[in-house]
Amino acid sequence: MVLQADWDSWRTKRLSTVVAPTGNLALIETRWQEEDQELSLEDALVGLPESVTATVTTQKNFNGEVIARGIRLWDAQSPAIRSFETTDVYPFDPDWVMEATYLPHPESVPVAFEHIRDNGGTRDLVVPGEIALSLEGVDYVLSAFDDGDKLLLVFADKTNGVETYSAGRFLFVYPTEGTDRITLNFNKSFVPPCGFSPHYNCPMPPPQNRLHIPVRAGERNPIFRDGFKIS
Repeated sequence: MVLQADWDSWRTKRLSTVVAPTGNLALIETRWQEEDQELSLEDALVGLPESVTATVTTQKNFNGEVIARGIRLWDAQSPAIRSFETTDVYPFDPDWVMEATYLPHPESVPVAFEHIRDNGGTRDLVVPGEIALSLEGVDYVLSAFDDGDKLLLVFADKTNGVETYSAGRFLFVYPTEGTDRITLNFNKSFVPPCGFSPHYNCPMPPPQNRLHIPVRAGERNPIFRDGFKIS
C-alpha cells in the first residue's frame, strides 16, 4: 500500500510538472549561440507573447566543461500544453519494484551515448558506476549516468514503439552510500523530454541498456486532443 501511495503521488507530480511554465510541453525553441554571438534573453523575447519566457542553457562535456551555450524559449500557453490530455501509464505493479547491485567505479568514467537528434553521433556522459540486474534469466550490467544527486537510467525494452515511446524511457535511480544494493522501481519509468517537445535532444539507450523483455510498468505515451502530434 505504501508503494502504491508513493506511486500515486509521483504520478500526480509528473502530470503537473510536464505542463508547468518551464515543463517539457512548454519548450517551443532552442537557439544555440554561435561563437561570436552574445546571449541576450531580451532580444530573444522581442515580438513574442507575454506567455513566452527565456532561459540560458548549456551543453557540457564529461569533465563538466561548457562546450555550447544557447537560449531556450518556453511558452506557458504552448499548443502542446493546450492540447495535452494526460500521459498514459501501465497500472502499478509491485513486481516491477526490484533490487539490483550497484557497482561504483573507483573513478567516474565517460560512456558514449547516442542522442536522438545528433544523426548517429555520440556524446560522452559521466557514469559513476554500473547496475547489475537479472531479468528472466538474463544478466545485465546497465550504465546509468550522473544527474546531480541521482543517476539517470536510459533504457529500452520490447514495448518501445508498440506500447510505449519509441526511443526508450528514463528512470531515476538513487544509490545509497555504504551499501551495494539499489532499488529499481520501473513503475516510475517515464517518457523522456523529447517525447513532449521536438526541441529536446535526449540520450538514447546504449546497447547494454536494451532489455530483452517487455517492461509493462511506468509511463507509456503522452495523449493529446484533436489529433495534435509532437512534430
